[in-house]
Amino acid sequence: MRTAKVKQKISNCFRSIGGATAYARIAGFISTIRKMNRNIIQTIESVLQGSFQWAT
Repeated sequence: MRTAKVKQKISNCFRSIGGATAYARIAGFISTIRKMNRNIIQTIESVLQGSFQWAT
């Protein structure tokens, strides 16, 4: 919650609910990737290429 409020304070507001939702999803994904000690850039590239899979 804190990072979203900081982002909102810096940019004044989110332009839409969709924008706020997209920001929260991306921030949550990056946070999870960090906790898993994975390379963020490589993981995002694999998502965009459609080859990303969660390790089970």
